[in-house]
Amino acid sequence: MLCTTVSQLIGQTPVMPIAVPNSDATLVLKLEKNNPGGSMKDRMARSMVLAALEDGRLPPGGTIVESSSGNTGIGLALVALELGLRFIAVVDHHAAPDKIRMMRALGAEIRYVEGDYREDEVAVVERQRLAAQLGAQLPDALFMNQSDNPANPEGYAGFVEELLAQLPDGVDAYVGCVGTGGSMTGIAQRLKRINPAVRTIAVEPAGSIVFGKPGHPYYQSGTGTPAGDEIGKVLDYGCIDEGVQVTDTQAFETARFIARRYGVLVGGSTGGTIYKALEFIAAGKLSGTVVTPVADGGEKYLSSVFDDEWMAKRDLLDPTIAAQLDAWLPGRARAA
Repeated sequence: MLCTTVSQLIGQTPVMPIAVPNSDATLVLKLEKNNPGGSMKDRMARSMVLAALEDGRLPPGGTIVESSSGNTGIGLALVALELGLRFIAVVDHHAAPDKIRMMRALGAEIRYVEGDYREDEVAVVERQRLAAQLGAQLPDALFMNQSDNPANPEGYAGFVEELLAQLPDGVDAYVGCVGTGGSMTGIAQRLKRINPAVRTIAVEPAGSIVFGKPGHPYYQSGTGTPAGDEIGKVLDYGCIDEGVQVTDTQAFETARFIARRYGVLVGGSTGGTIYKALEFIAAGKLSGTVVTPVADGGEKYLSSVFDDEWMAKRDLLDPTIAAQLDAWLPGRARAA
């Protein structure tokens, strides 16, 4: 396939099956890290910008403003660059430094929110407030507001189409992380339209409030809804069969395990979905073809999740999790 623009590289990401011994399930990773911006958020970024240009909310040559922990911002920076738009990313200290560097490298303007926040505290509320303010004050500007933007879940139509073509025997279960709810809603709704029996499991960080649990700070980036923030209007609870939580330690230790066992660097939130998918499979709650996306790559977290000193300083290392994963996936890497 010959591509003449970067947005044409979005999608058609490969799948990688992993056999789960002692079960009747196969875990299939869809490698969304292979998108040009390094995450599945490229899909929704393109969808939101094109929808805004088409309906006139964003004029040609205008300014995109968005609150982002990094991946959405990278996707928007790519699309803005291609379409001749200005992009301002509103971020906080919680964003991975390499994500900030990527946005800057692509021409994005970075605005940090002000305030004194804990290291594991996500300043989403203040990010949203500042992004909305800039969108209202700057000429020809639009605050994309991914949490409430219907073009967010619509951006994942291609994900499902690709998945069904890659897995002709169908999908029995989908396990994904939930933040704004865009990817979970867009993917789960479409899978259930095709087969209502598909099991859909949404994973949030322990400390997130999406499923009504008490809120507290967490380190997982780009996922969940922190205390004090509003749950996104794009989230459709009706397409989710079960919502579960995963701890930072479970998520990060799983990401590290997958890197050592399979040679695939996955981000922290993906470590969380893999952990919960395997836990459900081991308990006999999921079977058949179980899909989880590699939402982004571990390359963006080499100085955090994959750094022993960073993990130890925050008391996030736990060898018992690797032992549990080894019990679920014994032996060396092998194809399904």
